[in-house]
Amino acid sequence: MTDDLVLRRQVCFALYAASRALTDVYRPILDEHGLTYPQYLVLIALWEREGPPTVSELGAALHLDSGTLSPLLKRLAAADLVTRSRSARDERRVEVGLTERGRALRERMDEVPRRVAVATGLTEAELVGLRDTLTRVTETIHRQKEQ
Repeated sequence: MTDDLVLRRQVCFALYAASRALTDVYRPILDEHGLTYPQYLVLIALWEREGPPTVSELGAALHLDSGTLSPLLKRLAAADLVTRSRSARDERRVEVGLTERGRALRERMDEVPRRVAVATGLTEAELVGLRDTLTRVTETIHRQKEQ
C-alpha cells in the first residue's frame, strides 16, 4: 500500500510550488513595466475584449472577487492605464476601459509570454497541454461547487 500523505505526492503542493516559481519568473519581467502579476492579468483580460467589461464581468473572467479586484483597478487607474466609469445603460454597474497608455502598453508586453515560456524549460506543446489540463481542473472544480 502506498502512503498518499507524502508531500511529493500531493497535486495541490505541486501546483502551489509551480505557481510560486512562475510568480518568481514573472516578477522581474513585470517590474520592468511597473506592473504586478494580478495587474498584468487585468490588462490581458482588457486587451482581448472589444468593449469595456463591467467590474463583475472582469472579476468572473479572472476568478477574482470585487474586494480583490477593486484595489487593483484603483492602482491601474492611478497609473493611467485604465478608466472606471458608470455604465450608461445601468448606473449600478461600473465599466472598466483602457486608456491610450494602457492600450499602448500591450505592444511593449509582447515578449512576456515568450520569456516566461523559455524560463519553464517546456516545449510549446508541453505548455499548451499543461495549460489545457489546468483549465480543465479549474472548470471541473468550479462546476462542482455550483451544484
